[in-house]
Amino acid sequence: MSDLIPALPDLETLSLEEQVAQLFVVRASGHLFDHQIEYPDWEPPGAQLQKLLQEQGVGGVILVGGSAGDLMLRSQQLQSWAKYPLLIAADIEEGVGQRFAGATWFPPPMAIAKIAATEPSKAQGYATAMGAYTAQEALAVGINWVLAPVVDVNNNPENPVINVRAFGENSQTASELALAFMRGAQKYPVLTCAKHFPGHGDTSVDSHIELPVLRHSPERLESVELPPFQQAITAGVDAVMSAHLCIEAWDPEYPATLSSKILTGQLRQRFGFEGLIVTDALVMGAIAKRYGPNEAPILALEAGADILLMPVDPAEAIMALCNAIKSGRISRDRIRQSVTRIWKAKQKLFSPSTVVNPPTSPTAQLINLSTPGAINCVENILRESQQIGGSLPLAVPQPESGEYWNNLLVTDSLVNSTFLNKQAPAIVMPKSKGYQFQGVDCSTPCRGQDLKAMATVKTLLQVFIRGNPFGGPAQVTRLAREWLTLLLETGQLQAVVIYGSPYVLDEFKHLLPPSIPFVFSYGQMGAAQAIALETLFGLTPTPTQPNPFY
Repeated sequence: MSDLIPALPDLETLSLEEQVAQLFVVRASGHLFDHQIEYPDWEPPGAQLQKLLQEQGVGGVILVGGSAGDLMLRSQQLQSWAKYPLLIAADIEEGVGQRFAGATWFPPPMAIAKIAATEPSKAQGYATAMGAYTAQEALAVGINWVLAPVVDVNNNPENPVINVRAFGENSQTASELALAFMRGAQKYPVLTCAKHFPGHGDTSVDSHIELPVLRHSPERLESVELPPFQQAITAGVDAVMSAHLCIEAWDPEYPATLSSKILTGQLRQRFGFEGLIVTDALVMGAIAKRYGPNEAPILALEAGADILLMPVDPAEAIMALCNAIKSGRISRDRIRQSVTRIWKAKQKLFSPSTVVNPPTSPTAQLINLSTPGAINCVENILRESQQIGGSLPLAVPQPESGEYWNNLLVTDSLVNSTFLNKQAPAIVMPKSKGYQFQGVDCSTPCRGQDLKAMATVKTLLQVFIRGNPFGGPAQVTRLAREWLTLLLETGQLQAVVIYGSPYVLDEFKHLLPPSIPFVFSYGQMGAAQAIALETLFGLTPTPTQPNPFY
């Protein structure tokens, strides 16, 4: 085992306080320096994080932000700080590149579900490849816990948070593709995680903000929401993440994350799940607003959770849990049960036969990132899930001197976008055709005369909408609909490209005349933009660029 990763000691040597700290996975910035921290309310500075890992013995971290290169160094740094080997987790449902620039960013799982509608075997092959590439790249940058697959069945078009993250809109497709993803990931020594139990797919409330309530009967849960979880458990998923939502048929009092009837009675006892039960982030509004920063972790542990993810204040939560044990509210045996499961999971990752030693130089791992095979897989999924209509390709006459067309991009936030910059295909490719970039987002929507003034020029409308935590698609959909309607009224709409939600496509298609061309892509990343615009303009596809380290 690498000297950067501490040895996994005998569980008997841990003090009570150290055992309690092992239950916590805290959020950390993937960036290397404190001045780069993007979310200071959630991501502690280096000295504070080092104390949590080195002195208190926190069990793991969940990383957000930074590049894949940053993460290679960051993960080694965190393991070197840690008292005991760390679980290093990330929400990389769409590949490592979804969170960490430079690695492979896959289309959302629902893109593969689209392919499964006509070619199920091919779709399962793509899902397996996606799982394998994700696990391979995760290990390359030091991540050992892939917080995927999402096994929720997204059967509510108004779902603001699951949406295209789901592998399907019915139980069978969601199950088959999620299991295929797992099969790919299980080729590598990483942990997987099925989420969000018992099913977050039929909600119209974002649990990052408020508590959703599901009023389905037990029979409905049995037929729709639960089968993907049952099959993931049978297939050996390492962890199951709880959902912050109230299931009235099972427990009208507590949300699933804090319900012993659900986590212990259903998941542990009825379904026989023996792996790790992990809470969704405890900082989310559905939990933090109602139960407080220190009571929520205690309630979650009492309910049956093993891993307490992203508490509001980790040090305070550890102290509160220790006090609950000392007062007799929680037994020492209950703590030991969870730590034993955590130790079993860590043995899978850190035993001499499975550990992947970091290379002497992190750059040696670059060979495993964005390989030609991974890039080719991404492009195939994007092309085969793309939807088109109207008169294609779009004929764009070369503008005369002083003349231009508008390239209007609508998104939820231009400032915080991870897929739009001055070199983004959505900006560069139309520019080569004579289009002038215009951008609007939900923070500064144009109104009244501004709208009419901008709608006097022939316009290519590009819309980026998908379900996102803390900001569902409803607001940006309204903004995009407003622009679409105005451009149709003024006769200035040339074409529409939609990136993200197929539910927005379904709505907008009904508004478009048959002659107006449109292209829809599930992806929003640069590859999705390039492929969509190649289709729109009838261009020859851009050749795949190989990994220079391959």
